[in-house]
Amino acid sequence: MPLPKMPTKPAALLSPKDYPKAESGKPSKAVKVAHTEKTRAAENQAATAKKAQTPVATQKAGPRSTQKTAPAKATRIPAPAPTAAKIATPATTSVTEAKIPDIRVKSSISRAADKSGIIKLFVLDTNVLMHDPTSLFRFEEHDIYLPMITLEELDDHKKGMSEVARNARQISRSLDALVGDIDHQDIEKGIPLSKLGNKEAKGHLYFQTKLQVGELPRGLPQGKADNQILGVVQALEQEFPGRPIVLVSKDINMRIKARALGLPAEDYFNDHVLEDSDLLYSGIVQLPDDFWNKHGKGIETWQENRNGLSTTFYRITGPVIPSLMVNQFVYLEPNNGEASFYGQVKQINGKTAVLQTLRDYGHVKNSVWGITSRNREQNFALNLLMDPECDFVTLLGQAGTGKTLLALAAGLAQVLETKTYNEIIVTRVTVPVGEDIGFLPGTEEEKMSPWMGAFDDNLEVLNKSDNDAGDWGRAATQDLIRSKIKIKSLNFMRGRTFVNKFLIIDEAQNLTPKQVKTLVTRAGPGTKIICLGNIAQIDTPYLTEGSSGLTYVVDRFKGWSHSGHVTLARGERSRLADHASEIL
Repeated sequence: MPLPKMPTKPAALLSPKDYPKAESGKPSKAVKVAHTEKTRAAENQAATAKKAQTPVATQKAGPRSTQKTAPAKATRIPAPAPTAAKIATPATTSVTEAKIPDIRVKSSISRAADKSGIIKLFVLDTNVLMHDPTSLFRFEEHDIYLPMITLEELDDHKKGMSEVARNARQISRSLDALVGDIDHQDIEKGIPLSKLGNKEAKGHLYFQTKLQVGELPRGLPQGKADNQILGVVQALEQEFPGRPIVLVSKDINMRIKARALGLPAEDYFNDHVLEDSDLLYSGIVQLPDDFWNKHGKGIETWQENRNGLSTTFYRITGPVIPSLMVNQFVYLEPNNGEASFYGQVKQINGKTAVLQTLRDYGHVKNSVWGITSRNREQNFALNLLMDPECDFVTLLGQAGTGKTLLALAAGLAQVLETKTYNEIIVTRVTVPVGEDIGFLPGTEEEKMSPWMGAFDDNLEVLNKSDNDAGDWGRAATQDLIRSKIKIKSLNFMRGRTFVNKFLIIDEAQNLTPKQVKTLVTRAGPGTKIICLGNIAQIDTPYLTEGSSGLTYVVDRFKGWSHSGHVTLARGERSRLADHASEIL
């Protein structure tokens, strides 16, 4: 593996107590300060760019401006110290570049209320409550209004064992706890949303306590629930002419109808981890060309034997270090003919970091179950997959980048060769791309077999890598591999605990954040979990790139010392597949 320039200070073999100290999973104070300064700079740059444009904002129920004006009589005064909009800014692919996220456009009434600091009244559609049962408490100081038809629809959906039914029952219990000891007169005045201990919810909850009929066009059926909610919004605008009233719905057609009628309507996107999927943490950062000139002063190096391999470590200090994260991969490929450098951040303490050189899995002698890495990102991924100290790995990439093949090869090598784990467990979400084929006969594994065609294809490739065994040897190897791979369904994961397992979750982009939490918390001692997926191919309704469970875990696990993430960039399936992914 190519190494950087010769260090200026040699170091003896260091003991663990000599390493820079930092809390597990938490950045040091200097890192926090650097991120705060970077965020402030991005916000100042965004504010400058917005001066000549129409102001836009994200909906966390809406950021507030520090500017104060006299609100209308029908409104309440917001808190004197408004908070700023929360914009996720994960690491980008280069430390020298900074992106400003695309911020969602809101209605003109909502934007005007944000500028003046007036508290808004959000009318929630039923699908918002069933999508996120905690949505009542996510609108900060703004007020919530629930039409009576919303409660009727919640009652219709509360039966069953589906996720929607569970959410309907959960929101019903929350509403019951809010109104349990409230008199009828107090309900009309509004119920504090902070009553149940949600301190961030500073607004009030209002129910429809009297008949409110808006003058909707005659062509709209009056008995339809969506039209009744639109009528309530219109009636509220007439009753409180000075107050900003906004409809929040996950139904696109509902929002289109509301805007066609001149009613402000917005999507509920507080569940989105990111506003722009391009800002998702990639796990890889390219170092600037002058990195060694600025960081080569006082560099220290030493070697250690870890997992039977000799590994080189570098302690480096410089201005780029605070922007890095633990277990992030760094690389430098100079154009002037100098040797390239590939490393992984192992420790960060202020402006000092410990970098570890990587094992070159592109060389045949380091092949994993006969598989070698074909590009830089695959080499990074194999270093994570083969690291016994890394308990949680996420791999993103388009079709043909080698996610499944690398995960299976690493699993077989550590189950059958090194005996690190005793079994491979494979599971995935059973969401069909086309028409559903109906019920399937057989056992759990037989029912899951049609969904596991991708793993069968990759196992066939891995079996063919052994050319010396012959047909009988390959057949025996295939039987041994089959005995060590178990295919499980997501429906029976609740309550299970996996000990010393190599768990692969395929098509994780189709999971909700709650489902991902259920799966990851199944891990017992010695278990490693690998999440694979492509957020550009989400088949689950109501999930987007920003709200997918895979996006959720990538953003939440970044920087933890026992997890890692790599976004695979280049397809290696075939020239036909690569060309098709570019032009189709």
